[in-house]
Amino acid sequence: MSTLRRHAPTLLAAMFASSGIVHLVRPQAFAAIMPRAIPDRHHRNLIYLSGLAELVCAVGLFRRSSWATPASVALLGAVLPANLQMALDAGSSRNPGAADNRLLAWGRLPLQIPMVWAALHHGRGRSRSFSPQKLANGLSL
Repeated sequence: MSTLRRHAPTLLAAMFASSGIVHLVRPQAFAAIMPRAIPDRHHRNLIYLSGLAELVCAVGLFRRSSWATPASVALLGAVLPANLQMALDAGSSRNPGAADNRLLAWGRLPLQIPMVWAALHHGRGRSRSFSPQKLANGLSL
C-alpha cells in the first residue's frame, strides 16, 4: 500500500497533465458534457480554464508543492458537475463517442474518490505540506 500511496499523486499529476492538454487542444470534446445550467457562451472559456487549472495542479503535484493538495481537491470538485452531466446524458446520443456509453459514463463518477485520495496523499511525509488532516480540520470550522 505504501508504494501505491507514494506513486498515486504522480499518477494523478500525469492524468491532470494529459487531460489539461486535451482541454486546450480539443475543447470541443468537452462541450457536450458542460452542465446545461451554464450558458453556452461560457462553455469554451470554462473548458480552457479547467484545462489550465489541470496543468497548474499537475505541475504542483509533480513539484510536491503544498498548495497542490487543496487545489487538486477543489478542481476535482469543480469538474464533478460536468462528469455528472456526462453520466446523465449517456445513451442519449448527446455525448460523442465512448462518452455516450452508460457503463463508461457512470463508471467514471466513482473514480473521483481515488483521485481525491491521491491528491490528499500528495502531502504525506512532508512536514510543511498540506495534509488530509489539515483539510478535514479546515472543513469542520
